[in-house]
Amino acid sequence: MTTPNQPVHDRLNETEIHDVLRNDRRRLVLEQLREHDGAETVGDLAEFIGESESGQSPPPKNVRQSVYISLHQTHLPKLDDLEIVDYDSVAKEVTLAEHAAELDPYFTDEANSTPAAALTFATCLAGLVLVLGEWMGVPLVAWVDPRLVALVSLAFVAILTGAELRQWTRNRA
Repeated sequence: MTTPNQPVHDRLNETEIHDVLRNDRRRLVLEQLREHDGAETVGDLAEFIGESESGQSPPPKNVRQSVYISLHQTHLPKLDDLEIVDYDSVAKEVTLAEHAAELDPYFTDEANSTPAAALTFATCLAGLVLVLGEWMGVPLVAWVDPRLVALVSLAFVAILTGAELRQWTRNRA
């Protein structure tokens, strides 16, 4: 919980973002909150992180307690000070706060996203196969001008790279 004496952040700076995300427990807290509509109890977070760290479900009591204490004493107050979460230390409840959205670019839904690098690689590979096919006289490919294949492939790579760069600069703004 922020206090009146603490400065109010307009935005998180790069150092604060990297400091938050370099710690596994803080990162797991944020992932869990994102997956559960932005609200969890400290006990549920400790259970989730304990399972992740120990590989056991349920995690051993000593692991769960160690995680709970570190969340309560260190990680949640830090996230609360940065206004990434609202931590009610009395009710032991945690919710996503104002600056949580600034970390969204660092969390990806890998199941629903295709990395631009994979699309770029596929485009380059397809262009290469078509040019080689034309060079070797493969039927149905030989009639395509290799310059046209190269032009279309390079244009597609440029569009993909431009879109990725635009998204990257928008997330940094």
